[in-house]
Amino acid sequence: MNRRRFVQSALGAAIAASFPTNRAHAALIQALTQVSTDIEAVTGDGAEVTLQRAAVQELSDSLRGRLLLPGNAGYDDARRVLNAVIDKHPALIAQCTGSADVKAAVDFARAENLLVAVKCGGHSLSGLSTCDHGLLIDLSPLRNVRVDPRARVAWASGGSLLGDMDHDTMAYGLVTTAGTVSHTGIGGLTLGGGFGRLARKFGLALDNLRAVDIVGADGKLRHASADENPDLFWGVRGGGGNFGIVTSFEFTLHPLERQVIGGIVAFPMEQARDVLKFFAEYVAEAPDELYIDGGLMSRPETGDAAWMNVCYIGPKKDADQWIDPIRKAGTPVFDDIGLIDYVALQKSGDISDPRAFGGYVKSGFITGISEAAIDDVLNGFKPVPGCGLGVAFAHIGGAVGRVPADATAFAHRYARHDLLAILDWPAGIDASEQIDWLKGYWETLEPHTYGFYTNDVYDKSEQQVRRNYQGNYERLVELKNKYDPTNLFRRNTNVQPSV
Repeated sequence: MNRRRFVQSALGAAIAASFPTNRAHAALIQALTQVSTDIEAVTGDGAEVTLQRAAVQELSDSLRGRLLLPGNAGYDDARRVLNAVIDKHPALIAQCTGSADVKAAVDFARAENLLVAVKCGGHSLSGLSTCDHGLLIDLSPLRNVRVDPRARVAWASGGSLLGDMDHDTMAYGLVTTAGTVSHTGIGGLTLGGGFGRLARKFGLALDNLRAVDIVGADGKLRHASADENPDLFWGVRGGGGNFGIVTSFEFTLHPLERQVIGGIVAFPMEQARDVLKFFAEYVAEAPDELYIDGGLMSRPETGDAAWMNVCYIGPKKDADQWIDPIRKAGTPVFDDIGLIDYVALQKSGDISDPRAFGGYVKSGFITGISEAAIDDVLNGFKPVPGCGLGVAFAHIGGAVGRVPADATAFAHRYARHDLLAILDWPAGIDASEQIDWLKGYWETLEPHTYGFYTNDVYDKSEQQVRRNYQGNYERLVELKNKYDPTNLFRRNTNVQPSV
């Protein structure tokens, strides 16, 4: 028997047998991408516009990824962001698989003058990573990390999450600064700053950025580094998404033992003042290898407590010297500080169902923790019905503060902490009264702050944004005029062009 002919005949029979199914599958794909009517949308300035069916179909046909319209399978999942309160409905969603898809989406948006939002991890609590009636450019399919352990360099695609980076780099005993929740998008975190457990030792995420590939408002793909388009490279490090959509990041990596010392210790609320005073004094003398957040929490299921969250990456022989005093700040009611896999520690703050909660945050940078600040935190703190409340002094300083304020667009090198007040609540609850309360509470805390983290922005005016970028603002405006003169990318801490 002719074996080759048998195989060919068997394969042909299999194809023939599956043909109806394949045809149905093709029809389904066509139905997902077929544009049947004109689409109503809005421009960046909020004016109504009608997108012609043929133009939208042309966009859909040009993408390797999917173009999702309201009613398509997957549309509702794609439009959702972390904060369950944000319930926006884009006119269309371009799910991009590479820079060519991003270019096609940007070219379409520019031609139609559309409102544009860009989503990676969807962690913008204020909802800037989505929009109503505009074009949502969804980078979530664009996830990949490549590591060169010999050169100690990693490349991450624009839709990658922090957990993707940690997983791949730590396999080689290497790391770079990332945030503290693994399902955060690399793009938003890095372009705004990028704090995390390693920032005091290795600098911000943006300080470890070597280069980016970025699609600008003109649809051109540029490489930006210290040697190529250095002005743009300066701007993306702290200027957020004002200048385009980054499709690839290149990071410097650093050696790190996989086992670090980390965890949380909590104390009774009646010891909160002593704990916070200890914390304020202790962190002021901490080495770069020690990261400690501290604060207060109130949750309906667990009650109130003072706490400190620790990560120590220094020599193990010195660990007790630095960790034991933390435990002795009060009488612990919870303590899980110990040896832990770094990647596991990075995931320890993850939300198992990240779109099941609403949230609201106020934040600002501080140069130190004064007794007056501790008094105001304690005097206003109370359980909030139906909500979890947290006040945190996130630890900065160290290597972050040893970079000149004008070396990157991120100007807040003076910051020693980011003071945050955060509410969260189960999806479906109207928390408007609780949010109003938090705003009032924050009015007592804000005078202790100077500047704010652009990734936490809520409804800031142009004047507030100008002040926040400090001496770097005019240079950012020049870059905006050069790379995005029509303000196509405005769903961010927006630097408005002057042309």
